[in-house]
Amino acid sequence: MAKVRIIGGGPAGVSAALYTARAQMETTLFTTGRSALKKAEKIENYYGFSEPVTGQSLEASGLDGAKRLGVEIREEEVVGLYWEDGLIVRTSEGDYPADCVILATGTSRLAPSVPDLKEYEGKGVSYCAVCDGFFYRKKPVAVLGNGEYAAAEAKELLPLASSVTILTDGNEPEVPAPEGAAVDTRKIAGLRGEGKLDGIVFEEGEALDAAGLFVAWGIAGSAALAKKIGALTEGNRIRIDENMATNVPGLYAAGDCTGGLLQIAKAVYEGAKAGTEAVRFLRARGELKRES
Repeated sequence: MAKVRIIGGGPAGVSAALYTARAQMETTLFTTGRSALKKAEKIENYYGFSEPVTGQSLEASGLDGAKRLGVEIREEEVVGLYWEDGLIVRTSEGDYPADCVILATGTSRLAPSVPDLKEYEGKGVSYCAVCDGFFYRKKPVAVLGNGEYAAAEAKELLPLASSVTILTDGNEPEVPAPEGAAVDTRKIAGLRGEGKLDGIVFEEGEALDAAGLFVAWGIAGSAALAKKIGALTEGNRIRIDENMATNVPGLYAAGDCTGGLLQIAKAVYEGAKAGTEAVRFLRARGELKRES
């Protein structure tokens, strides 16, 4: 049975899951339970509801509907997306091979409040260890973050860099650092370097030497995951064609991460389109029998 992994438990991800599950695909949906929909106090501009509904109840209903059709819901944080003789979704718990992947985690709404970060983008500040770690071989680097995503990025950098330090910017670490990585919880005052990054300055005035700073704040959004496997992006938006497909075969995206109107109705449509196109893709490869 063909395996579809859907990253994101909001309207786009659940909508995609409904279509792939009904096509008898082995469908796994990964969610952290921290979607933007869940935080919505009241929704009253959505078809089918005569009275306002909370985002939390709407999300719960969507997930229940997916479960009824046989979708496996896993509350695991996705920290990576790779190609190893096929697509691989990596979570905090392990690796999941996939025939198709649909990215639907929304767009990143969290941004670290570190001064000078934008100024050094492309000059030492990176958002993808898999993409750019090679350029920092045998050099000291730092990772900005305090969760699973930051730990995973640090792990990617350890075989390459001379040293790896996880910077939590005054926050307590949520997970243990990988063996070999240091942790520094001091508050960051800014970055330094003439034209290129060469260090991170703390509020106390002391500094940490670093040729690279890899931002892994919060959880990995769809655009960050897309970059890891070579999918084209524009800022926080994933580039897709009219069939919700990226430039990577078998990789689709839907919802807020594709840009445009940030509305539930748009996310549901794109999820449905991504799900049906994933079915078409696998049928064309002969990996999925047609429904009788």
